[in-house]
Formats: sequence, C-alpha cells, structure tokens
Amino acid sequence: MRLKDKVILITGSTTGIGKAIAKRCVAEGAKVIVHGLEQELGEATVQEIGAEHAVLYIEDLTVAGCADRLVAQAISLFGQLDAVVNNAAAVASSNLQTTDLTLFRQVLEVNTLAPFALIQAALPYLSRSHGCVLNIGSVNAYSGEPNLLAYSVSKGALMTLTRNLGDTLHRENHVRVNQINPGWVLTEREIIRKRAHGLDDNWYKDLPPVFAPAGRILFPEEIAAAAVYWLSDESGPISGQVVDLEQHPFIGRNPPKDETTIPANK
Repeated sequence: MRLKDKVILITGSTTGIGKAIAKRCVAEGAKVIVHGLEQELGEATVQEIGAEHAVLYIEDLTVAGCADRLVAQAISLFGQLDAVVNNAAAVASSNLQTTDLTLFRQVLEVNTLAPFALIQAALPYLSRSHGCVLNIGSVNAYSGEPNLLAYSVSKGALMTLTRNLGDTLHRENHVRVNQINPGWVLTEREIIRKRAHGLDDNWYKDLPPVFAPAGRILFPEEIAAAAVYWLSDESGPISGQVVDLEQHPFIGRNPPKDETTIPANK
C-alpha cells in the first residue's frame, strides 16, 4: 500500500475529484478527513469509504478559523497529519463584463486564499511528518476560457503559490508542495452544469475531437490515480512542480472552423 498509515486531509471531497482522491487514498492504506459543504453527501461518502478510515468535517473554508479547525480535527482524531489536498473550488462562469469585484473576491477566497490558509495552519504538523501539499488546479490557469475569467485567474494564482511555497517550504520545513492541473473531467457537478447550459444528459458521449481526441473526457478516478504519486513517498524530494493532466495541449489549441464547439468548464 503506497499511503499506508498516512493521514490525509482533502478539501471538497464529498463529490467529484476530491471524493475520488479520498477513496483512492483509503484504498492505498491512508486515513482521510473528508471535507465539504453538504452534510448528506459527506455522510454518504464516509459510509462508502468506511467510517473506520474516514471522518467528515463540514464547514465553509472561507469562514474565519475554518482552516485551524480542520487541522485540529485531524490531529485530535488521528494524532498526525501527513498531507493536505487543496481540492475545493468555486467554478463561476464570468467574463470582463459580468465579473464584479464581489464575485472576483469570492472566487479568490475559495480557490486561492483558502488553500493558503490551510497550508499555514497545517505547516507545523506537515513539517513534523515531512509531509506534503497537493494543490488541485486547472489547465485554465494558463489563460483560461473566455467565460471563466475569475476562475482562471484564481487557478493561475494557485499555481504561483505552489511554485513559491514548493521551494521555500521544502528548504525550510521539509514539506513538499506540488500541483496537478486537470483538464476536462466528468464529475457529477460537470454533468449538472452542462444540463444547466441546455445540453442533454448524454452530452459527454459524443464530443468533438478537438475537446476529446480519445473519444471521451477524463474520469475523476484518473486524476486520483495521479494524485497518489504526489502524496506518496515515491515522489521523493520533488517539489514546486505543476503537472497538466489533459489529453491535448491546452495552450494555443484552437478548434478548426468546421468543428462543433461545446461550452466547457475544466
């Protein structure tokens, strides 16, 4: 087991990528703190994983003191903390005309400042265990889609945070910080978002090759499989790295004029 006896805190893990990471971590021998906003979804996730392997914590990450309380939960129940996965994110469709400062601040609070606060709160314990941080970003961090302005900027900031702390914390605290940038992933919420855009429930089964050269988009379990490497001791001393998990180069890839396009949130 690649994560045997490790304790891993995963934000936004009641659904989607976070849930898949939590399940894979437990399968690899870890104990996990499942975090989210939805009590029922969280309870279902813990039941699916096994209550002997997981504990649920429900609170909005932007509430003052949440990061400290999350870390305290891990320490009080398991006595240690070996890794933090900053996965929780606010995905908001917006462009220059529709993004006001209130929305921008809300997205930055969840996607950039909350991970920073959690790293601060967890650092003493991660330093003690020579642990690690894994930030879950997005390929949109590089420039982003036109309708994902605030989201893309927040993920770009997270990527800079990863590279900055990946150097300083590794040198000073023996804590590695890395990031994976998923592409388009078939999560429960992505299906709901596309339904809200007017697409039918089977939209993901017939996608243009420009978006899915393989014939499909990514599954949460594939992101989780990659996450295990960065959370395990197998990644050795590697720190400050950002790895894109997408099936085509996202930067500079433009669909041919004759190809059908589909609104995509990554």
